[in-house]
Amino acid sequence: MILVTGATGLNGRELVHRLSARGVPVRALVRNAAKADGLRPSDPPGQAGEGRVEIVEGDMARPETLIPALRGVERAMLISSSDPMMLDVQSNFIAAARKAGVKHVVKLSGIMPELDSPFRFARMHGEIERRLEASGMAFMPVYFRQVPSIIAKGALFLPMDNAKIASIDIRDIADVAAVALTDSGHEGKIYPLTGPEALTMAEVAEKLSAVTGKPIRYVNVAPEDAKKAQLAAGVSPYIADALAELFAERRKGKEANVSPAVQMILGRPPVSFDAFAKRNAAIFRGEQPPPKI
Repeated sequence: MILVTGATGLNGRELVHRLSARGVPVRALVRNAAKADGLRPSDPPGQAGEGRVEIVEGDMARPETLIPALRGVERAMLISSSDPMMLDVQSNFIAAARKAGVKHVVKLSGIMPELDSPFRFARMHGEIERRLEASGMAFMPVYFRQVPSIIAKGALFLPMDNAKIASIDIRDIADVAAVALTDSGHEGKIYPLTGPEALTMAEVAEKLSAVTGKPIRYVNVAPEDAKKAQLAAGVSPYIADALAELFAERRKGKEANVSPAVQMILGRPPVSFDAFAKRNAAIFRGEQPPPKI
């Protein structure tokens, strides 16, 4: 039995589907089972090679609720939201998993988990990884957040200067996680996951223009103006400050390196931004709503 936390999010949901398709029994940890629609395969268990998906309620902020969720689990995938409680809730899970006898925990981190990073979530990921080791992820869908400005103004407004990002497709993250959870030889390993190329935002805008048939430009905005816009849109001051730290690191090129990890683990190249953009062209044209990130 494999447990997936954060199962209703983009990464968690994609992984649950991957494991189910492999015929692997998977348990999806959710805070509210009523919001778990779409996690179970459409066909009855046993058909089309699909594994059983069990929905279990639990809250990593309340460790006592994790006891039934972890019962009988050998391996687990650790995913949670980037928020002020991330360090606490993921540390709670690691401690509970260790107590329950879970043999292998795979954690989804950011691309730069450094204990001394100026970016608060990178510091949190670094500390969580340290605790996980002691106990024995930039991805393409973020561009969906730019859909309103793309539709309304034909532009990407980002404080990125001319820095590059080697974004990864969420499907590649799920495929790598599925392999790490089901195959041996990945214990104790840390894999930097990226797409096949590093792109500037001007190049991203050019590729989105090509698939949508509409001109889309990149507008480099000042960091302070980006923060003001986020606060005006209802983003909390904590998250707005965190995003300012993140983009400051990105402008230094912290997410520009291309890693061979996906090719090495999956035996195929990672999905290109061109393929991602083509697959989601209807979203960027405003013909379909983007998934919630």
